[in-house]
Amino acid sequence: MPELPEVENVRRGLEKLVRNKKILEIESSYPRMVLTGFEVLKKELEGQVIKDIRRRGKYLLFDFGQWTLISHLRMEGKYRVEPLDFVKQKHDHVFVKFSDATLIYADVRKFGTWELLKSQDVERYFISKKIGPEPSFETFDEGIFSEKLKKSKKKIKPYLLDQTLVAGLGNIYVDEVLWRSQVHPEMLASDLSESQIHRIHDYTIDVLQTAVERGGSSIRTYKNAMGEEGSMQELLMVYGKQGQLCPNCQHAVIEKIKVAGRGSHFCPYCQKV
Repeated sequence: MPELPEVENVRRGLEKLVRNKKILEIESSYPRMVLTGFEVLKKELEGQVIKDIRRRGKYLLFDFGQWTLISHLRMEGKYRVEPLDFVKQKHDHVFVKFSDATLIYADVRKFGTWELLKSQDVERYFISKKIGPEPSFETFDEGIFSEKLKKSKKKIKPYLLDQTLVAGLGNIYVDEVLWRSQVHPEMLASDLSESQIHRIHDYTIDVLQTAVERGGSSIRTYKNAMGEEGSMQELLMVYGKQGQLCPNCQHAVIEKIKVAGRGSHFCPYCQKV
């Protein structure tokens, strides 16, 4: 699943490719992915100009002024821009036509969603989703983060994944953050020390910002809207490294276990429960 760094790089690509373009027509071979109704989307957005493209956590927001289209890529969603005369691919589902190009949304697994909201309702939408703050030192308050952890009996990995503590973390980067913080993924949030909480907080910001700068992680099929792969996978220390020697202690090998149903990579020597 694309995490915050991948979604941010998709956003940056789309900003270059389709910002300020006027939509002439919208077609879809899978209209069910538009949760607020495809016909409503078509009626309201044809003839409108994409004024801006923003991001909140793992969500993309296409700003049309009065309306905002919220897109979640889920597992395999992808955007690309093609000339007007192009060959449709098997998993292409939505076609947004401009005067000189077509924006295509493709999704192998059909898990991605679009929702059209009045722009005045967007903030309320994310409040209802309980999406946490963006991972920056300006927005991600360590004191509030610490208070929430100390009150919870959840294991730290699934708690970080549920998006309420901080927005944008997924399976790859949670493993990387916890390894760097020397915290076991099954440790209870309420048992974390202040120093462990501080490390998790700061490494969350550091890892995600580095991943944004590196264009995200192209481990399976991820490419940005420009068709480019990221390079953050070259800096991953623990994710996908099971059976390899831990680069920190050079003593134990990386193990992979299931935590709340998610494959989780850790060093049993550096990350003790």
